[in-house]
Amino acid sequence: MIVKKMNLPNKLTLLRVLCIPLILVLMYFTDKVDWLRYIVALLFVGASFTDMLDGKIARKNNLVTDFGKLMDPLADKALVITVLIVLVEQGRLSAIPVMLIVFRELAVTGLRAVVAASKIKKVVAASIWGKAKTVVQMITVTMLLLDNIMAIIPLPIIPIMVIAMTALTVISGVEYFVQYKECLSDY
Repeated sequence: MIVKKMNLPNKLTLLRVLCIPLILVLMYFTDKVDWLRYIVALLFVGASFTDMLDGKIARKNNLVTDFGKLMDPLADKALVITVLIVLVEQGRLSAIPVMLIVFRELAVTGLRAVVAASKIKKVVAASIWGKAKTVVQMITVTMLLLDNIMAIIPLPIIPIMVIAMTALTVISGVEYFVQYKECLSDY
């Protein structure tokens, strides 16, 4: 019943969240059934696409809600972090960038809670750096999911993208803390 009352952008966010367990389960079978890599990548790209789509629809039709401002970034974080952790477990990615990403995501989520509870009581929407971080994360994760195809390219594109993803993640996290430092002085 609640889902029926949700606007389309919030339904797309919820759909992204619901894709996570399916992607997670399928990833554990990609070493046994190679073509599942493509299904997982397709599901990940589709779920990632809903991120762009829900934001465009919400802004265009004035359907921006506090639910969307809070849940949209959480859905992105859950999607990306889930896949990154499985990639580490499968030995396809170093744990170091993933630990930095997880730390940043938890810190920014905590900051959002602090800002919402502060004197300004504001829901922190994604900044341009946060949006760039999300796009680069999703492109990089897609490349990692398709690392067997990406290996054909003679350039070290995946390591370069992992470095870019990690750097943007850290930069955008610092930017949020600088922007909302006055809220931290309340504590």
